[in-house]
Amino acid sequence: MLLNFLKKNKHALFALYIPVYMHFFTWLEARNDVSFQPIHCFIDAIIPFNELFVIPYILWFLYVLVVIVYLYFQKDHLEDYYHCVITLITGMTTCLLIYYFFPNEQNLRPETFAHPNILTDIVQFIYDSDTHTNVFPSIHVFNAVAIHVALVTSPRIKKIKWLRPASLLLCSLICLSTMFLKQHSFLDVIAALLLYLLYATLIYKVIPQWKKKKKCCQINN
Repeated sequence: MLLNFLKKNKHALFALYIPVYMHFFTWLEARNDVSFQPIHCFIDAIIPFNELFVIPYILWFLYVLVVIVYLYFQKDHLEDYYHCVITLITGMTTCLLIYYFFPNEQNLRPETFAHPNILTDIVQFIYDSDTHTNVFPSIHVFNAVAIHVALVTSPRIKKIKWLRPASLLLCSLICLSTMFLKQHSFLDVIAALLLYLLYATLIYKVIPQWKKKKKCCQINN
């Protein structure tokens, strides 16, 4: 039954990457036999901790899931889906390789919260569930930007005027949340943005243009 489904929906095969990614990420998180390079800069000290940002930080999970599912069911525009998931997979895999060859960490988290409340409780749960290692570049930021661009470049979404600025706002808040929750350094965010820019240029522009040029040459020949 599963094989029949995959034969009819080959684009669902990308989901097989999730357990592979989780396996290697969990393994990297458990490593304690390497020396980790602390990531920080002077801007980190300027950015205050603010537990309100835990809201957009958590919304990241829903944001990524909803957009991928939406693109998956746009059968007449599967190219948008492929661009999105290929960008995510290449970016996340690159991050894993960087974490492996350049073990890194951040030591920005507050030891105590000045005003404990339900939001700081959620933040503490995140701290307890997620180590402070493997932060450069930020996968949280990379994926948020990749999802935003994939969404707003979708032909149908372009017709919904309010959704583009709403997505940009959420994406921006998610990126900021990684720093205001002290989950990432400013450097992690910049590295993620540069990494996304590289892959987006390749996947959305360079490769399609190369394929188009190659197709034209074949037709002319």
